[in-house]
Amino acid sequence: MAERPYLVGLTGSIGMGKTETAKMFARLGIPVYDADAAVHALYEPGGAAVEAIAAAFPGAVRGGRVDRAALSQAVTADRAALRRLEAIVHPLVAREQQAFLEKSAAAGAEMVVLDIPLLFESGGHARMDAVVVVSAPHDVQRARVLAREGMTEDKLDHILARQMPDAEKRAKAHFVIETDKGLDHAFEAVKKVVAALHERRASAKKNHA
Repeated sequence: MAERPYLVGLTGSIGMGKTETAKMFARLGIPVYDADAAVHALYEPGGAAVEAIAAAFPGAVRGGRVDRAALSQAVTADRAALRRLEAIVHPLVAREQQAFLEKSAAAGAEMVVLDIPLLFESGGHARMDAVVVVSAPHDVQRARVLAREGMTEDKLDHILARQMPDAEKRAKAHFVIETDKGLDHAFEAVKKVVAALHERRASAKKNHA
């Protein structure tokens, strides 16, 4: 049986630059699992979540795919609806994640990055060997998110209310990457973090030997 890769959780609140940071880990040859991309695939025609979402949220599926805007409207201010959605999506995402880990282990990957938006909020950090948080100042975060199509102040506030405050995430992280100083600065930070992660992994292996 292949050895389990070292699990690195990558997370951060909305608009903090997690997607770009994940690409930087991939550029350094580390396999990256993207939870958001997994959800997108589940929502596309033929996706595993489409039928169940159509049944639970009439009007949220159009043309065989989940209409993300309609679904968002249905769950944004309704906690019970959000829990129903999570009960459909979370097990499917967990299955995708497990398949990614098995494939990475079989390919001999020493380390993988799991890019998961609500890592702390879902308790997923407990399974990680290390957690990296991406962060930017509050005003930068808001400006980035409000520039997105269809985003409003009210919608952003609803999203942030569901997320652990940035300061708390930073305090719980093993590593923090600042994303407001340009892509080159962030990439240098990622390279340093990867070097430190390899050291942590080697140390953990030695202690378990």
